[in-house]
Amino acid sequence: MSLLRRLLGRRLATWEAERVKIGATRGVPVLGLDALASAAYGPEAALVILIPLGVAGLDSIRPITTAILALLVIVYFSYRQTIVAYPNGGGAYIVAKENLGTHAGLCAAAALIIDYVLNVAVGISAGVGALVSAFPALHEHTLALCLVILILIAVVNLRGVRESGAAFGVPTYAFVVLMATILIVGITKALAANGQPVPVVPPPHLTAAAGAAGLWIFLRAFASGCTAMTGVEAVSNGVPMFKEPAPKYANRTLTIIVAILGFFLAAIAYLAHAYRIGAMSQEVTGYQTVLSSLVAAVVGRGFLYYATVGSLLAVLCLSANTSFAGFPRMSRVMAEDDFLPHVFAHVGRRLVYSVGIIVLTVLAGALLIAFGGITEHLIPLFAVGAFGAFTFSQAGMVVHWRRLGTRKHWMRLTVNAVGAVTTAAALVVIVAAKFTAGAWIPVVLTPVILLLFHSVRAHYAKVDRQLTRDAELEVDEPVRFTVVVPVKSWDNLTEKALRFARGISDDVTGVHIYSDDEECRILQESWARNVEQPLARAGLPPTPLACISSPYRRLLTPLLDYIDQLLEEKPGTVALILPDLVNARWWEYLLHTSRANLLRSMLLLKGNPRIAVIAVPWYLERRGKHVRTDHVKFDRVLQPELLPDDRRHEP
Repeated sequence: MSLLRRLLGRRLATWEAERVKIGATRGVPVLGLDALASAAYGPEAALVILIPLGVAGLDSIRPITTAILALLVIVYFSYRQTIVAYPNGGGAYIVAKENLGTHAGLCAAAALIIDYVLNVAVGISAGVGALVSAFPALHEHTLALCLVILILIAVVNLRGVRESGAAFGVPTYAFVVLMATILIVGITKALAANGQPVPVVPPPHLTAAAGAAGLWIFLRAFASGCTAMTGVEAVSNGVPMFKEPAPKYANRTLTIIVAILGFFLAAIAYLAHAYRIGAMSQEVTGYQTVLSSLVAAVVGRGFLYYATVGSLLAVLCLSANTSFAGFPRMSRVMAEDDFLPHVFAHVGRRLVYSVGIIVLTVLAGALLIAFGGITEHLIPLFAVGAFGAFTFSQAGMVVHWRRLGTRKHWMRLTVNAVGAVTTAAALVVIVAAKFTAGAWIPVVLTPVILLLFHSVRAHYAKVDRQLTRDAELEVDEPVRFTVVVPVKSWDNLTEKALRFARGISDDVTGVHIYSDDEECRILQESWARNVEQPLARAGLPPTPLACISSPYRRLLTPLLDYIDQLLEEKPGTVALILPDLVNARWWEYLLHTSRANLLRSMLLLKGNPRIAVIAVPWYLERRGKHVRTDHVKFDRVLQPELLPDDRRHEP
């Protein structure tokens, strides 16, 4: 069994696609981990902004969370309608492109790409932050842990949708049960103590206010807290992943996700105020996340604490799975529209879009390395892409309902209109509040990504213009080939390439580039004995050997100059036959030069339509297999009897 099959599983047939689709309960870990995990870093991101206010900042977390919950409800109802209207996948790109135009669709796609990549980086870094809170000795290995977890998630997703749902289902529901238990216990204690419970483990002490409270700091806290809503759009992007009726199961999944997320956000805000739990800087030794401090304050640092923090770590790290489910599917749609390379639309061995998964892994890994795996450094970049996608999607749905008839669909139109206005307002606040802290990066990246989309589309348009043909085959004289065979020595590769060359043309020349006169003399003697004499005995046209001196040991330049000379002297096509050694194992390629590939690339880059490059392979046999002696005979004579029948007795 190959290593790839051990790692990713057996290759799945196309007819098995329906079998790997998922239901509502499995949809939660596949598409809801981002939203659920954001309950851990969303409130903390808001509390980080409120650090200068000290204890007084805790009084603001509840109204800020209330505003976020109201926005969450609006987005929830908006996306329920999107799922019904676009059962084949109502991602922001599709909705905006069909209703607002191609440019709006591309802007939505750029926002989603930024959101997906940032979601992976933020989720994993926040998960490692939770791990470091429980085990401070791991603090110095933060980045390495982030990268290891990223690779593991990518491998699981390459195994397929059902496998990722099954693998992530246990930690997801364990987190939900444990976290809900902690929050309910905490709320019960707080209510019993009239809102002033005594913590089992006191949280880090909050300092006095270091600055004055103002509208701007509240807007910044709201903007950071809105990161708790990222991932809600993922279900509408992944409707085709569900079994039939897909919209029904997708809406069930969305309802479960939003209900759990809403409860978590409200409960965390209430308990943070009740237990006087604030945020800390992640770069400070002894760093504790808000949830770590909250769980310790409610139940202490016993078994339940470590079980909850462990499940939180798992869910935060695995929250990247939402992006691994959404990004490849959006990339596939864009590739079909010629805005991304077509390779993104190819279905992999496990019926997933493997290229999208691999590209997302590389981009997220680069982002983690650039920011050191620190959540605080990544959060300012977050939410811009998500709310940009929210706004384009909801605005597109408004146009969709207007097209179908305002009177009949006025209620749905109203819901989406409210969603578009509120998410657009939130986007403005987020960009303004976080611009200098890092939000300028996605703002600057968006036009760069748009330029990439248009460049890819322009390339495919150019290819279509030049390749499209609606005319009959031109019946004329066959192409005349002048064939060149590079010769290093007389061996099996050269013999096979030469026989192939003589099969397509009479005008064949072997070319040897040499720097050692003795080497050239030996090859000429071998050529006369093994090539010229057999051809003469068979009465076939000769194949001369051109030896070109290269005192500075250059190989490619003299050969390219020789081909340019042939192009000037002879009509028709100059074909270069490249003997190609095919190794039995991948690592064996490391033991050989790649001059043939380099030569091929240099010839093709000339852009001359009269140049043809043909590779003739020679396959090395694996150890242990039967090897025919004539296949390894090194001083082999050219065998004219192996030439085509109609060429064997030419004068």
